[in-house]
Amino acid sequence: MIEVETVTLWRPTGAKELALVEASGWRAWPPRLPEQPIFYPVTSREYAEEIARDWNTKFDERVGHVTRFAVRKSFLDRFERKVVGARRHEEYWIPAELLDEMNANVVGAIQVVATFTAADGPDARQSAQAGEAQ
Repeated sequence: MIEVETVTLWRPTGAKELALVEASGWRAWPPRLPEQPIFYPVTSREYAEEIARDWNTKFDERVGHVTRFAVRKSFLDRFERKVVGARRHEEYWIPAELLDEMNANVVGAIQVVATFTAADGPDARQSAQAGEAQ
């Protein structure tokens, strides 16, 4: 059996996107919306958790999931890693028109590794901290 070199990526996602991933059999990311020209998986679980907890929990069902998936390195080698903010905020920018090709390079299943709710988000933490200060 030939081993394929892969890179593990992480993706923070909300409930709607996750339902579409599940509908694919946990094998593919859904097409981007017109206002989303880039698919941006991130390079660390820490960063994905930060986004899922602090951003995704503010919208829709007020839940954020962290997913992990492997992509063939030969596909990712075409893209440079982007640092957006702090050094740990590293991600790939995959143009929406290449998402089908990226999905064809996903190796194995997309897995949910963490879930956050609004109770875990920044608004809840600020409320708890305000209560402690009194």
